[in-house]
Amino acid sequence: MRISTPGLHQNALTAMLLQQSVLSKTQNQIATGKRVQTPADDPVAAVHIMELQRALQEAEQFGKNADMAHNRLTLEEQALSDVGTLLQRVRELAVQGNNASVDEQSRKMLATEIRGRLQELVDIANRRDANGEYLFGGYATLSKPFQMSGDTVEYRGDQGSRLLQVGPSQKVADSHSGFDVFLRVPEGNGRFVTAASNLNTGTGVISGGTLVNQALGVADDYTIRFTSDAGDYQILDGTGTEIATGVYTQDTAITVGNVSVDLRGMPAMDDEFTVSRSRTEDIFTTLAELAAALDAPLGTQAQRAQVNSRMASVLAQLDTTETHLLGVRAQVGTRLAAIESAQNTLEDQKVELESMTSELRDLDYAEAITRMNQQLLGLQAAQASYAQISQLSLFNYLR
Repeated sequence: MRISTPGLHQNALTAMLLQQSVLSKTQNQIATGKRVQTPADDPVAAVHIMELQRALQEAEQFGKNADMAHNRLTLEEQALSDVGTLLQRVRELAVQGNNASVDEQSRKMLATEIRGRLQELVDIANRRDANGEYLFGGYATLSKPFQMSGDTVEYRGDQGSRLLQVGPSQKVADSHSGFDVFLRVPEGNGRFVTAASNLNTGTGVISGGTLVNQALGVADDYTIRFTSDAGDYQILDGTGTEIATGVYTQDTAITVGNVSVDLRGMPAMDDEFTVSRSRTEDIFTTLAELAAALDAPLGTQAQRAQVNSRMASVLAQLDTTETHLLGVRAQVGTRLAAIESAQNTLEDQKVELESMTSELRDLDYAEAITRMNQQLLGLQAAQASYAQISQLSLFNYLR
């Protein structure tokens, strides 16, 4: 078999180029620190690496969601704390205004401050997060949820709560709707509410009342109607049907259904007092009612009695409101704890995924450098041999 000179040169060059390619690949691995750079390097490992990278990206997205939810809930917690501080001041003003020694002018000044606090409450309810989204708008995070006109506040958000996924099977609401926080406050003591009619002409003042049997609630709405100036009264149910009668003795309790209520003073004929099942009352209405009660005239004993009943009702409602807000803050705290737990789990998961990815993809530098040196020696030897062989021809043997 004859080997031509061009073929000899071509084979030698091809072998050197192949050796250079292998050496270049090893050098590139050392430069990047990655053993698997393309699926062809290790198809099985490449598949596992892609799966691990997908899981890492998913964990990073969960982490971003958790951060966003944590930030919004932290802002909500601060807003609720500010509302609590505001309500404590409002209660102080209510107690001050309920003092018989305070004159009407001073009461009107207190009412003015209450209305200022009402505007402040609306401002808190319209707070935004760092992205400019409203905290208490429900799903409608881009629209101002509360609009104020006079002493009336209208809610224009919805009742939804946006859920963010912070784990493969875990979702957390990133806020409460304004409806849940500010509007859905239980009325009275949360089980029933007492009130006096604005048309009363006597001096009777009704208390908050207590349940006779704590295990039972209030089955209906009741009205105590006085039928004489001597204290005769009848009790009507929600349909207006008379269910009981009695004679009131001043400063004694009257049992209505499952509720025992105390009356002070002496009601006049046709005066009415109600004992109703608890519904809901928004915080803004409570403050507006307080301001109106402080503005009400106290020229007669009957007017003073009406104001006293209204003030007692407002004070009870403020207590219920504070309890309600504490419940919302407890929910926020629970969500924050869940998010922090999820974040810790995600961090541990990311460390594990990165470790597994590193084992499959990263380079063993000691082995790679040894291999590179061997390949470099092989290339140098091939180059030296070719340099010698390429100089030979038939003329070297002719004398």
